[in-house]
Amino acid sequence: MIVIGAGAAGILASYTAAMRGAKVLLLEKTDRVGTKILVSGGGKCNITHDGPIEDVLRAYPRNEAQFLRPSFYCYPNTEIVDMLTAQGLRVYTRPNGRIFPVDQTAKDVCRILHQYLLDVGVEIQLSTRVLDIEPGFVIHTNQGDFESEQIILSVGGKSFPKTGTTGDGYPWVTKLGHTLAPIRAALAPMEMNLEGLGVKAGVALRDVVLKGRVSGKEIARWRDDLLFTHRGVSGPTVLGVAREVALAMETGSVLLEVDLCPDQSFEQVSAKLQTWKSKNPNQQLAKFLEGLVPNSVVEGFAQSCGIEPADKAQELGKKELNRLVEAIKGWKLGEVGEVVMEKGEVVAGGVELGEVDPHTMESRVCPGLHLCGEILDVAGPVGGYNLQAAWSTGFVAGDSISFG
Repeated sequence: MIVIGAGAAGILASYTAAMRGAKVLLLEKTDRVGTKILVSGGGKCNITHDGPIEDVLRAYPRNEAQFLRPSFYCYPNTEIVDMLTAQGLRVYTRPNGRIFPVDQTAKDVCRILHQYLLDVGVEIQLSTRVLDIEPGFVIHTNQGDFESEQIILSVGGKSFPKTGTTGDGYPWVTKLGHTLAPIRAALAPMEMNLEGLGVKAGVALRDVVLKGRVSGKEIARWRDDLLFTHRGVSGPTVLGVAREVALAMETGSVLLEVDLCPDQSFEQVSAKLQTWKSKNPNQQLAKFLEGLVPNSVVEGFAQSCGIEPADKAQELGKKELNRLVEAIKGWKLGEVGEVVMEKGEVVAGGVELGEVDPHTMESRVCPGLHLCGEILDVAGPVGGYNLQAAWSTGFVAGDSISFG
């Protein structure tokens, strides 16, 4: 049998099928196994998300969770962790549930997975670009043609094309009878004009809540870090709201704002500011703000409130203090220009889930075709959820091949 795509889903599918006794040929268009895994978690590899399976599933939209439930129970998050730690990878769980290597990186994860494939006899053919797939299945590549009665398609979606996920699989599955849910950016950075804020690229806001709003109504929020870039914003918070923002931008504009003190109410922040003013009448506002934002952001933040950071506490009237509190609890970054799909980690959309058996990952419209990973219409939030979906659906696809 043939597996197309050596990402997380393709690796698990190939390994599992070979473990069941199948002779597996794994075709990969890039020159390495696990190319996209290498960029996961900023190169550190957010292996999966910790917690009971039902808790992990709640992070997905309801229909996606329902589809993923059988595969998540067949191959839960503990399985991939056990598989990697059995080969010496040391892992830890962050307070937010994300599981990472302790002192190793995504390269080590890929090395271990590659060795697993070799150990079970998977034939790996790199730098092999699939050009087309005909029913039957005849696979045309730049290295010649291959034939198989069963194939597993794990070529990913259309995010981060530098890793090989360039949307190749969409026309193939359409030709084989499938329909596609609209392809949209999911976990992706955003471009926007930040010149008026006076912020510098590379500066991060720690443990804040980023909110997306349409006509004043909140459409999404995520708590974590935010990173200013040369062209806009990125970081976990941005990736966390990207899917909802991209969808909303199809019908209107979306504004972003940041709550710098998510654990304190408007009234609590106001009281804190009043206390500071009373105790430090001659202290400059910059001193107060340094406890909230990085030093390089202080001037831009203050000026966005119509206040100079050098202004002394006693010079700030009620209106100025209210503007400060409003900005601390909802600093308006501006309108999103674009959610950049090609720089994202995951796309939403793909093969309609109703056309795939969730217990086997076999196509309901094209027998012998199994689909797993990001080519499916599944997109979880930032935090290891999407790699878990790849591990689990890949496992089920490989475990469900027929030897008849």
